[in-house]
Amino acid sequence: MATFWTLGCDAADPQRLAAFWALALGYEREAGFDEPDNASIVDPEGRGPAIGFLRVPEGKTAKNRMHIDVRVAGPGPWDMAARAELIRRRVPELVAAGATAVREEWYGDVLGHVVMLDPEGNEFCVA
Repeated sequence: MATFWTLGCDAADPQRLAAFWALALGYEREAGFDEPDNASIVDPEGRGPAIGFLRVPEGKTAKNRMHIDVRVAGPGPWDMAARAELIRRRVPELVAAGATAVREEWYGDVLGHVVMLDPEGNEFCVA
């Protein structure tokens, strides 16, 4: 049996980061975690892990060693051209929510993923 777990994230503004990631992942705010210094989001269907955000005084100083990938097409196998179109549609939505698109990565002649930064500069991919 799998263990329930939470991904913990440092943040300058936990509420802002929680709002962004809730939108990006289709999550919702977790009741009881809405203080200025912490926030938590959960999968409304209870399948994915919770993600907690805790205010820390120091800013981000290096590349993340672990990050979230937003998988627009769900589990594979994929029609790569259709998946690339889903990526192209999702990236502008995330930019409008506060993310920054950094670069596209291609698998041959097909768009493979887009590297992005969340509102606090944490790397993630839309794949």
